[in-house]
Amino acid sequence: MVMAAGVLTGVLDGTGMVDAISQWLVRIIPDSMGPHLPLITGLLSLPMTFFMSNDAFYFGVLPVLTETASTYGVAPAEMARASVIGQPFHLQSPLVPALLLLVSLSKVNLGDHHKLALWRAAAVSLVMLTVAVLTTAIPFG
Repeated sequence: MVMAAGVLTGVLDGTGMVDAISQWLVRIIPDSMGPHLPLITGLLSLPMTFFMSNDAFYFGVLPVLTETASTYGVAPAEMARASVIGQPFHLQSPLVPALLLLVSLSKVNLGDHHKLALWRAAAVSLVMLTVAVLTTAIPFG
């Protein structure tokens, strides 16, 4: 898996795709929204890491967002901190094998589990994002 992630990162970076997509994003993102990319990334990390694997998000999407944010003076570390905000929500994803095992062993229906857990995981992620913005770990703009 690590090798595959390295290959994906190498292909995206080595072929210039990250730069090309980033330049396209810079053209379509209004200048006033550019400095808010860490906050936007924090919000996007909830659904994106739920519906796609961590590898796809962190090795495919995040490099593009980080390169785009650098155009607006946002540091890569700020983007990295913003990207992990969605992890409590990601851990409820059916793409996480441990969740499927735990739900199966406890004989709980995945849908029932999601009804009880998803809103709580989203709330935890949003509280984390709020605290990160208030403490300036993630800049607001």
